[in-house]
Amino acid sequence: MNYLVPLPVILPLFGAGATLMLSRWPKAQRWVSFAVLVAVVVIAAVLLYRADQYGPQVTWLGAWTPPLGISLVADRLSALMLLVSAVVTLVVLVYSIGQGMTGDEREAPVSIYHPTFLVLVAGVSNAFLAGDLFNLFVSFEMLLFASYVLLTLGGTETRIRAGTIYVVVNMLSSSLFLISIAAVYAATGSLNFAQLAQRIQDLPDSVSLTLQLLLLVTFAVKAAVFPLSLWLPDSYPTAPAPVTAVFAGLLTKVGVYAILRVQTLLFPDSPLTNLLMWAALITMVIGILGAIAQSDIKRMLSFTLVSHIGYMIFGIGLATEAGVSGAVFYVAHHITIQTALFLVVGLIERRAGSTSLLRLGGLARLSPVLAILFFVPAMNLAGIPPLSGFLGKIGLLQAGLDVGTPLAVTLVIGGVVTSLLTLYAVAKTWAIAFWRTPEQAHETAQALPSPGEEADALHPTVTMVRHRGHVHSGGTAYATSDLEEARQVRDEDAPDRDLYQLLRDGALPERLPRSMVLPTAALIGFSVVFTLVAGPMFGYTDRAATDLMQRTPYLEAVLDGGSR
Repeated sequence: MNYLVPLPVILPLFGAGATLMLSRWPKAQRWVSFAVLVAVVVIAAVLLYRADQYGPQVTWLGAWTPPLGISLVADRLSALMLLVSAVVTLVVLVYSIGQGMTGDEREAPVSIYHPTFLVLVAGVSNAFLAGDLFNLFVSFEMLLFASYVLLTLGGTETRIRAGTIYVVVNMLSSSLFLISIAAVYAATGSLNFAQLAQRIQDLPDSVSLTLQLLLLVTFAVKAAVFPLSLWLPDSYPTAPAPVTAVFAGLLTKVGVYAILRVQTLLFPDSPLTNLLMWAALITMVIGILGAIAQSDIKRMLSFTLVSHIGYMIFGIGLATEAGVSGAVFYVAHHITIQTALFLVVGLIERRAGSTSLLRLGGLARLSPVLAILFFVPAMNLAGIPPLSGFLGKIGLLQAGLDVGTPLAVTLVIGGVVTSLLTLYAVAKTWAIAFWRTPEQAHETAQALPSPGEEADALHPTVTMVRHRGHVHSGGTAYATSDLEEARQVRDEDAPDRDLYQLLRDGALPERLPRSMVLPTAALIGFSVVFTLVAGPMFGYTDRAATDLMQRTPYLEAVLDGGSR
């Protein structure tokens, strides 16, 4: 059944072409997209079973003699990533269809959205199945093309600006990837992962180290590892909710997957494990400190996304079976949780008109269902027992303690601190957006100083000083964006109003459509399943980690030729 391996790539590409031809029939586009992604979920589940029971599933394309052709490989790691990503993209598609059905065609034009989304799915699938570096590069380019279109849907100024930053950064990383590919081929005469695993070990140490650094920097940009993550918080929050959700859940994980694959298969005896661990620690800490400083839920979640990439790099950097197993488990967990939270934020924006904490309050009373939908994945992200976020962190922390080096123990401490600060960030969001009353939110915004004035009417003796994007007033530093939000709230003629004003004026948006709530709830339920089956799932990730560390199952399956 190796013929199934290319189908998660081929079906979305055919679906993209079909939906493009059906651009005048939106309902037909939706059904084609839905059917394609359901088929991909089923195929991914079959590949997961076969990879676990019978070893890596390999297909060589183009009838070339191995290892000259293009190989697609579904081992335990790639099959798990493929299944989780397929489920997530299916849920996001249903959510976006629900959003379009309720009048948001300007946000996501159907004729453009469906073909581009399916190309994105094909790119993600191809990245997980790629058996050589050049095919992986092609996957990244597919993702870049599709994500740029999705990021700029609606054509607003903020989206175009964010999309430009995103494209520039990713074009630079793609250029570096091409340079890396050229260097690898020049040094080894091959780009196939299995052949490279045999040939790189014969290279001089200096050459091998150079190749590894080139690839790690390339993938670190994709994965948003600090300090190569500064582009992400400004790019993701501007996109429509379903686009932000799938970006946050999947695109950075493709970079993490590439790091994991390269480290375990090509550079198993890497001297750079300590560098990865330092990068993991800094990513965790800097990311979560950025999160707790935010006053917008989207930006807060974008910074937590960066922070929790550090946990995954932590497991890879440990270079042990337990560490890799914990990293694989945490990647699968985080894909679902981060996607679910951004879908919930889309519901918050629809219900209350904003994601700015200055404008929100009383959501728990206004929409109890929305409160539950936020609370469960937020606690899971923070690692509250007995949820899968807690179990994944425990696996990583135990792996760090087993290694026992000072750096590993430091990372364990950093992981605990990051988890506590994540809890603080989401608890602050809960207390402000869901727990306080709309009146309290409005009064808080009214009391903030006004930007651009020497003295505020409520604080006539206070002088304001601008410095590095903040306004310092009375010993307190305020973000300029927050003060601008407060000014708009005070301006009764401003088109954007806070929740209190919407309630007062009877202009509250309609109730949340079931077509958006149900897929969000389904994805949260899927993430909870990780908790219920944590034992078998850790057993699976342990077997995947054993395969990755031994390398033999992968090498034998690919170099024996697979199916042509």
